[in-house]
Amino acid sequence: MNRPSLLAAGTVTVAAALSLAAPAGAAPTGAGHADTAIMALEEQGNRVIVTRLSAAPLDEASIVSITHGPIVRQGVPFSTSQGDNFRSIANQTVYVTVR
Repeated sequence: MNRPSLLAAGTVTVAAALSLAAPAGAAPTGAGHADTAIMALEEQGNRVIVTRLSAAPLDEASIVSITHGPIVRQGVPFSTSQGDNFRSIANQTVYVTVR
């Protein structure tokens, strides 16, 4: 392959990788809104995992990225008049990186 073909292939690969890391919707981003975004994601029923790139408090931190992780399904026991039963609960894992 010549150099222009390698560059084009590399650009397509990077674009494909970025499209797979879709940001979570309805969460505010920007300086000083990390705590608000995390609370909004949790209120939507997401399991939020925060990665800190600095020691700044969350109310002063900026969001670097928000990406979706796996959906976690689990059975939760509950009692009914007909005996014990299980119901399935699904939570989306969302990774938030802050600085």
